[in-house]
Amino acid sequence: MNKLISSQVITQSGIAFGTSGARGLVNDFTPDVCAAFAIAFVKSIDNEFRFNTVALAIDNRPSSYAMAQACAQGLKQLNIDTVYYGVIPTPALAYKAMQDAMPCIMITGSHIPFDRNGLKFYRPDGEITKDDEQAILHNDSPFMPLSELSVLTVSKSAEQAYISRYAELFSADALAGKKIGIYEHSSAGRDIYKSLFESLGAEVTSLERSDTFVPIDTEAVSDEDKQKAHDWSKIHGFDAIFSTDGDGDRPLVADENGEWLRGDILGLLCSQLLSIDALAVPVSCNTAIEKSGYFKHVARTKIGSPYVIAEFSDLNRSYQNVAGFEANGGYLLGSEVMINGKLLSALPTRDALLPAFMLLSQQEPISNQLNKLPKRFTASDRLQNFPKEKSVELIEKLKNNANDFLTQIGYEQGYECDTTDGLRMIMECGDIVHLRPSGNAPELRCYAESATDEKAKEIICDVFYKGFKNS
Repeated sequence: MNKLISSQVITQSGIAFGTSGARGLVNDFTPDVCAAFAIAFVKSIDNEFRFNTVALAIDNRPSSYAMAQACAQGLKQLNIDTVYYGVIPTPALAYKAMQDAMPCIMITGSHIPFDRNGLKFYRPDGEITKDDEQAILHNDSPFMPLSELSVLTVSKSAEQAYISRYAELFSADALAGKKIGIYEHSSAGRDIYKSLFESLGAEVTSLERSDTFVPIDTEAVSDEDKQKAHDWSKIHGFDAIFSTDGDGDRPLVADENGEWLRGDILGLLCSQLLSIDALAVPVSCNTAIEKSGYFKHVARTKIGSPYVIAEFSDLNRSYQNVAGFEANGGYLLGSEVMINGKLLSALPTRDALLPAFMLLSQQEPISNQLNKLPKRFTASDRLQNFPKEKSVELIEKLKNNANDFLTQIGYEQGYECDTTDGLRMIMECGDIVHLRPSGNAPELRCYAESATDEKAKEIICDVFYKGFKNS
């Protein structure tokens, strides 16, 4: 039997890295492709770190377990052991692996549909960089095709470590008197959240656990899920509703009125409560971050957690408390911080729990906390089944001249362009229209910002139904 070469197998698969991890169709993640990625990852970092074990975990997608088996079987050819933590949130895996100074691989497609999946890679010191991604893609390690897949035995130690991280940070009555709904759907953390919230004193109601995978996108909450939150709040009188995306690294929090918070606003409030000095956030995030005046420095990056994390090294040289977050709500703690007189270690990967706990542990209702922020509102949506090549072509055309496009959606005054990631058009009136291809799927994403929520949503509708009518 002839040996395979990892870089050739990866290239032929057509699977590419997106904003966070390698993503593609389930059918393309064959056992040999999964093995190629796992082997290339380990070989690309083995000169820098000493380890003999790699940690694995999965989300609830039907395809994830077999992919984990293939990763483990591939690593076995390198005499690398694996520890398998089963279905847990991505930040739980990353946190435990960093504690144990070992690399890890999370098998998840995050929020994308269940016919797709993905792999997220973590070095012993945290999430991989864009340079690490290139090293994986170009690694030429040989390996034998996989002929069988072994059963994986679940260890609960990563789940327990993640629960302890937050259960020990807050008092047992931190959420006393709060009624919390947990929208469980198919989230990888659904077996953790209820007991953890209850351990802090909350009265918890589990909502709508699903036996089939539900692709929750925290940046583009469906009208159905918006209505569900309103209905649940009216029926149960919740102080808040908590949920996440599929792999539990992006939070979805609704206030006492059943209104889902935008992820960047959640991150802004959390950062204020943590007394963060300097932030790294993607260019797509709400400008209320700067306008709030809460922070000494705000660095804007390209979209994707690797870019946010890359900014931390510079910020940590000049500031004490450093963090970042994305428009999807994933919170990244770039330095250790003091909370309730206790030291919380850095976790430079997206996490869903910290921002939720920080807001809910306040006596003030969430809506009151929101009312203190500058009145800047964002909306976002996506055109699905929109090839990336078409998105790139459209954006390049608009970079040269967007006047006709903007006139079609009601803007005739001047504008400025920001090309940090995609095309962000800032109007003289302060409204913002931002277009970029998705890094994970064939979709064109649109972000809008304005002085009212209604106007931000109107911009999105105008872009999709007027601006693209000739596209």
